[in-house]
Amino acid sequence: MAVAVSLAATAAHAETFALVNINQQALFFNQINDGAEKAAKAAGAKLVIFNANNVPSAQNDAIENYITQKVDGIILVAIDVNGVKPAITEAKKAGIPVIAIDAQIPGGDNAAFIGVDNTKAGEEIGKFYADYVKNQMKGKATVGVVGALNSFIQNQRLDGFKKAVTKSGEKVKFLDTVDGKNVQDVALSAAENLMTANPTMSTIYATGEPALIGVVSAVESQGRKEDVKVFGWDLSEQAIKGIDEGWVVGVVQQDPAGEGKAAVDALMKLKKGEKIDPVINVPVTLVTKDNVNKFRAMFK
Repeated sequence: MAVAVSLAATAAHAETFALVNINQQALFFNQINDGAEKAAKAAGAKLVIFNANNVPSAQNDAIENYITQKVDGIILVAIDVNGVKPAITEAKKAGIPVIAIDAQIPGGDNAAFIGVDNTKAGEEIGKFYADYVKNQMKGKATVGVVGALNSFIQNQRLDGFKKAVTKSGEKVKFLDTVDGKNVQDVALSAAENLMTANPTMSTIYATGEPALIGVVSAVESQGRKEDVKVFGWDLSEQAIKGIDEGWVVGVVQQDPAGEGKAAVDALMKLKKGEKIDPVINVPVTLVTKDNVNKFRAMFK
């Protein structure tokens, strides 16, 4: 896939960093961009952003282009964490540090990882879900999943969730897992098909922002707010409305802007010859009706 990446001329003293992101539809990824842009501006650096539009190979091509253009550092939100490893290795050989955000690169040559322990956070919401089933659903539920099957991190979130729910001992039957492809409209159709195929399904788990927005829209369009409870990742206006109405029960909220800022800060430290931690964990918050007010301002 041809990738056109252009860099404006920069002053000799200014660092140029490249952010290779997944897409620009999801608010989460745009918040990463915003956090990184503000941090770069504050540091006197230039930031260029590449939108892969959910195409894994496009990320490899972009990194190769940025290596050719000799940027000072690369920030990567990976789609295919294994497929992108050769490009990361080439960047390292060229003396260009790569900071991975959100998705860990197993055995990769990136200088650091910044983000959430997705498996652990999946377990946290899985435990919360199991407690809800025990206390509010008489210990019995069926659950369908809307995920993004090409996303390593979203699969981690599902694995952690399943592990905690299974360990709880509650009578939870896992139904179909459908692929929302990290695209809101696709997730909406997938969620609608999921509910149509499972008319007695009582809960849904969504592993990312596009999936959760799609699930919320599907529950509303099919008139299932009274009998389907929703759990998922990454707040939105739609999710907050569902929390207010009582049928969106819990949402894992990350700090994407903080991750973007931390990545730029890490690259600046490396350029100054300072050391950084190989793993920089960013905490998550489980948002429910009890603490949702703290997050409303994000969507105004």
